[in-house]
Amino acid sequence: MARLYLIRHARPSASWGEESDPALDAIGREQAQAAAEALSQTLEHMPIYTSPLRRCRETAHPLEKLWQRTADVLEPVAEIPSPPLDRRRRQQWLTEAMLGTWQDLNRSAPPGSPDYLAWRQALLSALARMSGDAVIFTHFIAINVVVGTAQSRDDVACFRPDHASVTCVEMANESVRLLELGRQSDTAVLARG
Repeated sequence: MARLYLIRHARPSASWGEESDPALDAIGREQAQAAAEALSQTLEHMPIYTSPLRRCRETAHPLEKLWQRTADVLEPVAEIPSPPLDRRRRQQWLTEAMLGTWQDLNRSAPPGSPDYLAWRQALLSALARMSGDAVIFTHFIAINVVVGTAQSRDDVACFRPDHASVTCVEMANESVRLLELGRQSDTAVLARG
């Protein structure tokens, strides 16, 4: 059984609706450093994986330096793919999506959208293939996929992981056991109406 430490990226310099791949802001860089120090004090060195997006790669960087190990990019833990909408409408779509279920999201997706149930399954399958314990820098929705699976819930958003928070799960095949929810907070995505 692999123990996976899912870290939400630290605070970015722009919201998901404003920019597709923002860097961390000054507070985010401090959060990333604090998370790395806490992880290095409590965990043995293990593989590090990251979403390909900049905010996750930058959040992983302090831990890479402390452990002197490079994070491998794990494509399936990237942010939920957005439908073909402009930024304003994309933000509205995400806000509405987070209030519903995965079935609702897939059924109501705009034309040209990916299959969100297949995206969700690909993420779970990638994590299920982990052969051992790992630290994974990822995103709000991706963490919710894992937590929702552990809790047998179909909600797109089951909880609100804060920036640089750590959620711990155990995975065996596609069975997920929640060990610890990360620190929670309001998210800018849900705070805007």
